[in-house]
Amino acid sequence: MTGVLMTMGASEELHVALLGPVQARRGGREAAVGPARRQAVLAALVLRGGRLVSYEQLIDGVWGDQPPPTGRRVLPSYVYALRQALDLPGAGQDGSVIRGGSGGYRFAAPVRLDTARFAELYMDTVGLLRAGDVSGALAAAEEGLSLFRGEPLAGLPGPYALGERQRMLIERQSLRQKRLECLLQLGRGSEVLADLASPEAAHPLDEAVLALRIRALYGTGRQSEALAVYEGLRRRLREELGAAPSAALRNLHGAVLRHDDTAVLGGPATTGGPAFPDAVPASKAPTAAARRPGAPLPPESAQARPRRTVNELPGNAGKLIGRVAEVATLTAPAPHDAVTVATVNGPAGVGKTSLLVHAAWTLRPQHPDGVLFLDLFTHRSPVGERPLMKRLLQRLLRSLGTADADIPQDRDDLIAAWRDTTSGLRLLLVLDDVGSAAQVRPLLPAGPGSHVLVAGRRRLTGLDADRCVTLEPLSTADSIGLLRRLIGEARTDADLAAVTDLARLCGGLPLALRIAGARLQHRLSWSPAHLAARMAREERRLGELSAGDRSVEATFHMSYEQLTDAQQRAFRLLGHAPTPEFDAWTPAVMLGVGVDEAEITLEELYDASLVLQPDPGRYRLHDLVRVHARKLADARPEETAQARRRVLQLYVHAGRLTGDDGRASDGDPLRFDSVRDAARWLDEAGADLADVPRYAAEHGEDILTVQLGVALRDYFLHHDRYDEGRAALTVALQAAERSGDPVLRALVSVSLGLLDYQQGRLAQGGDWFRQALKSARENGDEPMAALAVTGLAIQDFMQGRYDTVTATMDEVLPVLKRADDEWGVSLALALRSMGRFMQGEVRRAFDDAREALAAAARNGRPIPVSQRLISLADGHAELGERAEARALLLRAETLLREAGDALLLALTLTRLGSVAEDLAEAQRRHRQALELHAGISQRSEPHRTRLEMEIRSRLGQSYAAAGARAQARREFRAALALERAAEHQELQKTLRASLAEVDRE
Repeated sequence: MTGVLMTMGASEELHVALLGPVQARRGGREAAVGPARRQAVLAALVLRGGRLVSYEQLIDGVWGDQPPPTGRRVLPSYVYALRQALDLPGAGQDGSVIRGGSGGYRFAAPVRLDTARFAELYMDTVGLLRAGDVSGALAAAEEGLSLFRGEPLAGLPGPYALGERQRMLIERQSLRQKRLECLLQLGRGSEVLADLASPEAAHPLDEAVLALRIRALYGTGRQSEALAVYEGLRRRLREELGAAPSAALRNLHGAVLRHDDTAVLGGPATTGGPAFPDAVPASKAPTAAARRPGAPLPPESAQARPRRTVNELPGNAGKLIGRVAEVATLTAPAPHDAVTVATVNGPAGVGKTSLLVHAAWTLRPQHPDGVLFLDLFTHRSPVGERPLMKRLLQRLLRSLGTADADIPQDRDDLIAAWRDTTSGLRLLLVLDDVGSAAQVRPLLPAGPGSHVLVAGRRRLTGLDADRCVTLEPLSTADSIGLLRRLIGEARTDADLAAVTDLARLCGGLPLALRIAGARLQHRLSWSPAHLAARMAREERRLGELSAGDRSVEATFHMSYEQLTDAQQRAFRLLGHAPTPEFDAWTPAVMLGVGVDEAEITLEELYDASLVLQPDPGRYRLHDLVRVHARKLADARPEETAQARRRVLQLYVHAGRLTGDDGRASDGDPLRFDSVRDAARWLDEAGADLADVPRYAAEHGEDILTVQLGVALRDYFLHHDRYDEGRAALTVALQAAERSGDPVLRALVSVSLGLLDYQQGRLAQGGDWFRQALKSARENGDEPMAALAVTGLAIQDFMQGRYDTVTATMDEVLPVLKRADDEWGVSLALALRSMGRFMQGEVRRAFDDAREALAAAARNGRPIPVSQRLISLADGHAELGERAEARALLLRAETLLREAGDALLLALTLTRLGSVAEDLAEAQRRHRQALELHAGISQRSEPHRTRLEMEIRSRLGQSYAAAGARAQARREFRAALALERAAEHQELQKTLRASLAEVDRE
């Protein structure tokens, strides 16, 4: 027997499957072939194709070097059991599937082996590939691979099964590689890469597998990764084997370097087809026999109707870079019993058409009844949608060979004719530049297994799509890869930094990158650095991205013209949003509408692919789109200036709400629900918040620049963002100096003084307060002068001049009270309280502290109130009034948890630990403080070090009071060992004294 099915009744056929666990079936019934060693005997017989197998061969092949004690006498029992399972009823010994004689056994019955079918399909694959029928070869290869149900001869013992198993695995790997070769030739490189990513594909030194990976990477536009794979193999061969890649692989490497598509991808490009061999000529379209297994055949009427196979696809633009996942989504296997619809959306210039055409060429071989392509932009007409649909349907029917006389004129009749014509066909319909879901629905074909690819700038939320791809700009790495392909490796590598800048300026838009590449291609004297410098100026950038009939600005403007008047206004003004990313409040204020209405407009712009949505409720414009929007807005300067001022005032309002001084905003454009709500809104701006004052200054808004810097001061201070706060105030100071207004200059100077004090820079802070005092006196501004004097008094207190502090505050308090500056009054009273306390005037100090708390409460800002509560609690704690101190600190804790000031909260918690009722409560509070301290930014030095020293000092005191001297000693020493402990001499002195006292006990 040769492995080919012998003639017998279908109901009596014996099937033996070896490509997995061994199975046997007679007709439709499973035959029990017994345990593993009996299965091994069966395999050793059927795989020899009817030839006699001697007893010795069976024993050696099944038992190996551990033969059974009874030798070959064990075989009859195995053969008998197999005959019982596999023979037909009444077969007898002469009609048995297994015959004996001449010292052995042979398998004599006709049998259908899955290994034989595999061999046939393997040869079919090779033959079809050689004949150029790549789709047929792919179908044969996939059917052959589908025969494997796991490891062949699974679980069978003995050297014979082991050898056969290895042979079958090698043949499976060989067929698998041929399948991948077919996919490569069909342009489905992304599927090749997905297959090679599986664990069973991990062959680090298998050159054939790595060659496939290199070719697939190159075919999907990832040349640099393809080169990296080769380099990795070359390095491993040298290090592990002391060898070099084969000549064939070296030649492939050279072809990748030369961008030689033919040499890398396995065939020449075809005229009018794709740039690599994914186009199967119409004459090679799959026949019924070569269809994917399980795919339904068209109805007989469709098969009988003679019709030319149409392919209207434009030429493939070539390899795509950075679109592997998107191609895989669009070309993934689809059900054969339904019409599959896949949509692609994205902004102008992002490469939707290129992706669509590339995916269509990949899918083309699966649609033997034709590929139709419509660019709806070229068919657009001002007369309306219904006439457009009529023209499109007539055009499609003609493409499928319908005579003009048979094409209806009524729209509804056309839709019915289109569905009737396509009901028996498996078509690929490609619709580009679609404007709405209503344009697509009448064009959907009716034939099961048909596929529709749709691309447009708008998101077609009203279309029932099976797959949806939102195309994003390319990453910087992929952008550089595209430029490298366009201008060559030599020019790219000569100035990689400039090419990187160019990629960034193009914003990852393939259209922009291709235009930039084309300009460099045709201007050999230009370097990438030269073009990048020309594009660096925002007002020139879009002008540089124009070549021939291609223009980035023109594609943007086409999207803009399709908007309503209200949407156009919103789009223009969003170009002048102060931060790249924003929420609905920004356009609401700029447009003068409610937040809900602004959000609807943003979603409409998002659906039109003019606005990006990085996170729910957060929006941004692509960099180049923002340049275009600003250009449009600048043509309406009055409208733009008003919107800009309104949105900058929103930031001033939010900053003042989160500030400590309680300064009110004039004409607040919107009101936040709470201080915390305003803080969260500022949080969402992230690092871009510090650029808002700079943006105001760049547009000549000097007064708003100062207001912004001062209003955001406390927000930055409470969030440990000192550098950003200083940057904002520096821009504000420059604006104040440009304005020549001493009041504005004094405002900024006070803020810079507070910032320096917060960072422990007393001398520099004092200088700013002196400047503020000078400016205030120049303008005769008594309240501002009083505030500056209060700032200088803080320096006096820190330097121990307590009598000076109390005298100075006696002078400034009446001025601050007359000005109704509750924040200033609270600060001055708190300073006088601390000065009096240090001078022993305890009763008067408490009176001032309580009055300071009352002023802070009238001001209504949580952090100043908390500061006054902590100061008052410190006084009570000094007097041993622990219950009073604890009540005040608990109030401060509640306020600070809401305000989110980690440093002040940690101070409050460690003070609560010092006035706790027992050691367990004290330890819990101090540990909470230490946990908070660990999360405080390093930018908070020196406060961060001082805070840890104070926490550990207080925790040590708690241990000492409870008699836990070892633990107390550990905390005191840990505080003294901190890196910057020497900067806090008073605390050091206290800690050394505490340590000495513990050591004496």
